[in-house]
Amino acid sequence: MHFTQKDILDMASLSAEEITHILDTAQGMKEISLRPVKKVPTLRGKTLILFFHEASTRTKTSFDIAGKRLSADVIALAKSGSSMAKGESLLDTVKTLEAMHPDVVVMRHGTSGAAQYIAGHLKSPVINAGDGKHAHPTQALLDMMTIRERKGRLAGLKVAIIGDIAHSRVARSNMEGLIRMGAEVRVAGPPTMIPKGVEEVYGVKVFSAVEGALEGADVVMMLRIQKERMENILFASEREYARTFGLSTGRLALAHPDALVLHPGPMNRGVEITDEVADGHHSVILDQVENGVALRMALFYLLAGGMRHADED
Repeated sequence: MHFTQKDILDMASLSAEEITHILDTAQGMKEISLRPVKKVPTLRGKTLILFFHEASTRTKTSFDIAGKRLSADVIALAKSGSSMAKGESLLDTVKTLEAMHPDVVVMRHGTSGAAQYIAGHLKSPVINAGDGKHAHPTQALLDMMTIRERKGRLAGLKVAIIGDIAHSRVARSNMEGLIRMGAEVRVAGPPTMIPKGVEEVYGVKVFSAVEGALEGADVVMMLRIQKERMENILFASEREYARTFGLSTGRLALAHPDALVLHPGPMNRGVEITDEVADGHHSVILDQVENGVALRMALFYLLAGGMRHADED
């Protein structure tokens, strides 16, 4: 298929066919990372700007490696190293970036809607690397890639997402993407961390107890408590949270015997997940990291060097 999306801003704007095309492309890209020389000339001469207004380790490094493996010139910017630290507005920063004619801009920002805002002012494609509590589409896509790689499908799978649903852009993007691809999504967490109306808005099943969500689940996705996005602490203590909602080997036994365990990172070991589960044979957490590079390579290729651009030449 011809990939016609200009930007990757959220999962809601992607069709099931487009998601499948992205995942298929990423699967092909993964082989490059296994070569002795991990580089191809696909995006030689292209310029990719990584503008991270929020701190990041996995996502930023993954985008950086992805661009370089495709031979693109990758320029990384952070708020502290940009003119925004001197008071420049986001719009003026965007105009400055536009004048440099980048081929793709990757944006992470603490404000929901920031990526959509700059996409509306940039001719260049924009990839949302996380905006506030709104969306993190590349994380959801790499999660789906990891699940499909192991399970062979997404449709019909029972996926339990456990933890801080209310403050998690990863949860929102995964709920949208997985439901679109035909999975059954269950969510569980403290009542203070479950958004009102989430069942009606996203089509997921809400469980008050984690055990109900885990029963027979094919995939278990654990989320970090995002204290940095909370105005008030919404749980008694980390010890109490671990006792009630943490994933232990005992709780995991409620899921399907071949269940996968995912976590977007960073993990709070001993809080939302025990060492035994994080490092156990059900865990595909490191697979997620590996697939993140291939998935982001695929997006760079599709937006900056794929069929859409070839057809325009």
